[in-house]
Amino acid sequence: MADKKSAAAPLIEKFAATLSAHDLTAFAALFSDNYVNHQLSAAAPPPPQGKSPKQGTVAVFTARLAGIPDLKVEIEATVASGDRAAASFVYSGSHNGPLSGVAPTGRALRFTSCDIFRVQGGLIVEHWGMGDIAGVLAQLKA
Repeated sequence: MADKKSAAAPLIEKFAATLSAHDLTAFAALFSDNYVNHQLSAAAPPPPQGKSPKQGTVAVFTARLAGIPDLKVEIEATVASGDRAAASFVYSGSHNGPLSGVAPTGRALRFTSCDIFRVQGGLIVEHWGMGDIAGVLAQLKA
């Protein structure tokens, strides 16, 4: 259940909507320049040297959209309170471009992530999350 007073809740919807619309400019605008990504994994690697965490996150999703050009992001569940919101996202689309080092297969993909965001001044300033990269790779190699 989302707290109607939560400053973070509206950003969950914007996160999903901007990615589903493939609007990376609007997506990047959701993040503070001082953004910190606490999720460093195969699904969200550290940004390349000389790039900020915000730039790294935008690069991850740019690559994801290149690999899944019809990507849609749905919100499965949201919990929000104060300056934090958590969401379960479902990503779906067709693997029609290179993704995670795998050449296009044309396969339909469906995978999830669970993410927590902290918001300040109307922008995402921190993120913790877990993406199902193993599930993605299993679907790509099936």
